[in-house]
Amino acid sequence: MAEQTTKARVAVELITALNKRDLGDLCDAASAAIVDGAGFGWVRPPQREAFERYWRGVLIVPERKLLVARLDQVVAGSIQLVSPPRQKEAWAHACLVDTHFVAPWARGHGLARALLEAAIAEARAASFEVMNLSVRETQSAAIALYESEGFVRWGRHPKYAKVNSQLIAGLYYSKDL
Repeated sequence: MAEQTTKARVAVELITALNKRDLGDLCDAASAAIVDGAGFGWVRPPQREAFERYWRGVLIVPERKLLVARLDQVVAGSIQLVSPPRQKEAWAHACLVDTHFVAPWARGHGLARALLEAAIAEARAASFEVMNLSVRETQSAAIALYESEGFVRWGRHPKYAKVNSQLIAGLYYSKDL
């Protein structure tokens, strides 16, 4: 009998509200990524209630758009597209990518690239000319992805993050849209 393989269903969508299941999936996926060393601010996952407040808060900040990746309908990663606040007119041409991650159990399905490409499409639709991001230099898979998508490294901060008492450098990238 031939072995049957089922291709995982991958989807990326802009989220404007989180139902209880999606909120739980998002917290679980982000917690797993943090424990695995994802470099988006936390060293350890926050308490569940605080984490839920964080994600709900993202949705009410006008300058933030939250995109999530689903693997077989389960939220498995996210990326945030951040616009400069209105009073920063000189920066209105550029947006920022923040909190880009995929849970370890969902890697290998192209979710990180799909999230990044969706964020780039959103940024272009909003008429941004430049996209900026930063990443810990220990995030080799993320760095390879960003560089393959045409992001150019323009700087390095030697004391970008502190993880378990160790300073880690950060790299700064930009991409013309």
